[in-house]
Amino acid sequence: MIRPSVQALAPYVPGEQPKLKRVVKLNANENAYPPSPKVKEALRDFDPARLRLYPDPTFNRLRHLLARRYGCKAECVFVGNGSDEVLRLAVDVFVRNAAPVGVFEPSYSLYPVLAAIREAPLVSVPLPPDDAALAALRPPEPRPDLFCLVNPNAPTGTMFGLEAVRAFARALAPATLLLDETYAAFAGEDCLRLALEEPNVVVSRTFSKAWSLAGLRVGVLVGPAPMVEALYKVKDSYNVDALAQALAEAALSDPEWMQANARRLAATRDRFSAALREKGWDVTPSRTNFVWCRPPAPKTAEEVQAKVRNWGFLLRRFADDPKVADHLRISMGTDEEMDELLRYL
Repeated sequence: MIRPSVQALAPYVPGEQPKLKRVVKLNANENAYPPSPKVKEALRDFDPARLRLYPDPTFNRLRHLLARRYGCKAECVFVGNGSDEVLRLAVDVFVRNAAPVGVFEPSYSLYPVLAAIREAPLVSVPLPPDDAALAALRPPEPRPDLFCLVNPNAPTGTMFGLEAVRAFARALAPATLLLDETYAAFAGEDCLRLALEEPNVVVSRTFSKAWSLAGLRVGVLVGPAPMVEALYKVKDSYNVDALAQALAEAALSDPEWMQANARRLAATRDRFSAALREKGWDVTPSRTNFVWCRPPAPKTAEEVQAKVRNWGFLLRRFADDPKVADHLRISMGTDEEMDELLRYL
């Protein structure tokens, strides 16, 4: 017997995984460049005999490395099977039965799915246009137990400053603000300190984007120790495998490689955005590794997406949401790939 809420569920739709012979994937916000060479070394040196044993269920070494990077205690760090597991567990832990989940609109399309799985009402609020509007925003009614704010935002690429987010978090209290910083490494700034200074803020991070490890599935949550401890109560027994832990540790040993890649992609993003504007596109200023844009009339996003797909370029369009279906989200590839796409456009 399947729960009625699951039968009615509209599942999250990932970016297309191509079966084309020649393809440039600009539809899933993956990193265009490989991870640190230290990851390759760790993979080469990994002893397969370790796989007969269960992995460390509390990822002790990885947690301490992350805590050192973030300037906090290990008790304030949780590691998950990708940030999507972290987000799911947050909904399980911080939302009471039948209590609402709050989101901005537009935002990451997984949030409504996670709320629906829990049969939690979803409260959507229009995305504030700037810091002043966010700082002045009062909590929506009915007041949510958990509010999910991705910053920089997906899919628009825009970002709120630290003090505006702090003001919003304090207005939400005692409800939890989940600050999803999936793309923070591309922004040049972040709000991580709020997870260490405010009692109702947790921050999620991922190895999928700036660290070039989307295929590994490692996510992180930082927050007050009691909130992190609650996540450990409900996680799978061995939710992060031994190989993932080892390779994440190797990546953390070379932050300079990640930072150089992030700067390179940010420069490509800014150059590509300027080129699109010269062609008459409406381009939202981005702080991520993607661009949110709309082609000039009479072209449509649907037409452009289909046309460039014929040439091997996959772009993302949220066709099921009429409020944003006229836009494309274009992930940044290498400079050569983006130059080729510009020639087609």
